[in-house]
Amino acid sequence: MARTDGRVGLAPFLVVSNLLVWISAVIVMGIVSYFISLNDRYVSGHIIYEEVISVLTVAFLLLSFILGSYPGYSLLFNIVFSYLWLVSVVFTAEDWSSDYAGALDHTVEAFSFIAFFFLFFNVLYDWHFGFRGHVRTNAAV
Repeated sequence: MARTDGRVGLAPFLVVSNLLVWISAVIVMGIVSYFISLNDRYVSGHIIYEEVISVLTVAFLLLSFILGSYPGYSLLFNIVFSYLWLVSVVFTAEDWSSDYAGALDHTVEAFSFIAFFFLFFNVLYDWHFGFRGHVRTNAAV
């Protein structure tokens, strides 16, 4: 199955990539929290979604560092969260890809894309690393 070569821990690419995803999620979480604090009467469902996804990413990415040495856990995490961040990128592009949007709006949009981008490449890297076609033999030794 996955990662049969006896390595423990995450590959250096995944460590750097996960760190970039975590930093992007923290930045998105902070800016979106600021937007929510500015308007306490009505908050868009898209903003709440982006906040929830960024908070969950910050929390579960720390858990992913611990479980990263076990087969399939980091791949499952990366697949699920890459789709969640893809939806977040679509929401931010829909809400804030206009000329009248401010710098913080564009910052949320950019860092949401960075989080999705590196999570997507984590999926590709982890899939290739874990399932690269090892030949199984029926030898007794």
